[in-house]
Amino acid sequence: MADLILHHYPMSPFAEKARLMLGFKGLSWQSVFIPSVMPKPDVVALTGGYRRTPLLQIGADIYCDTSLIATVLEHLKPEPVLFPEHLKGMARIVAQWADGELFWAAMGYTLSPKGAAALFANQPPEAAQAFAADRGAMRTGMTSLRPGDATSAYRSHLRRLAHMLHERAFLLGDAPCIADFAAYHPLWFTRTIVPGMAGILEATPGVLAWMDRMAAIGHGRPAKLTSTEAIAIAAAAEPAPLPKEAFQDDHGIALGSRVTVAAQSFGTETTEGTLVAATRTHYTLSRTDDRAGHVHVHFPRIGYVLREVRA
Repeated sequence: MADLILHHYPMSPFAEKARLMLGFKGLSWQSVFIPSVMPKPDVVALTGGYRRTPLLQIGADIYCDTSLIATVLEHLKPEPVLFPEHLKGMARIVAQWADGELFWAAMGYTLSPKGAAALFANQPPEAAQAFAADRGAMRTGMTSLRPGDATSAYRSHLRRLAHMLHERAFLLGDAPCIADFAAYHPLWFTRTIVPGMAGILEATPGVLAWMDRMAAIGHGRPAKLTSTEAIAIAAAAEPAPLPKEAFQDDHGIALGSRVTVAAQSFGTETTEGTLVAATRTHYTLSRTDDRAGHVHVHFPRIGYVLREVRA
């Protein structure tokens, strides 16, 4: 198996989701720390514009979004399963809810003025200002929950999780699946990164016990790597041959076209390249960077927008 390189930073909740999935699979991986705010020149060298965290790199292939990273890990090491066959649809739906509704409620509550002050208490004021400005730019066009609304929603979501965990070790059964990893990381951010805000979790002791079970999975076997080394690995490699998957044309955009892909909301910076795959689940863009060389950048279809670049 080619080296797995995760580009992330310690306090990123979505990175925790990826780290825990790597641990669940029992995988060894290379850990590259990246900045939490822009500029991110080494990230952009690999992606061409996409800047959300984390990224999974395998040689000259760059995988964006944890929903796609989960699928890649499942293909690389099918056991233990993230997507149980009899629960595949339900698990994906719960995961999508958790990565969206639950995540934004958790962030709106945890990063309220009180939580944000605690998070940056030991850092210079400029750090908090830079983080607020960066995330504000990423949320352009989004409607953000006010702290009171986020708190109410978060409490409701926690009760729903508690109901799902009644007489169950994990959300959908006796073993964790993608639903658990998606639901865990926003709560992990509250409990671990901003512990002063973790009191909201105490009303659902079953959720706390489940969190302990999830945390016990661990992060697998990480080893440190620099971003310069990761870029050199990409430059020395060629993208893996694309599997023979059917072209699903929902846009009237032919393979070989110059296109952009961007997140549907939050962090909508575009990546431009040549469309070399558009399957029922993901897009692949081919692009060349002065530092990273020839790379393939992969995105899931759900949550992303494909557009043709017209002359």
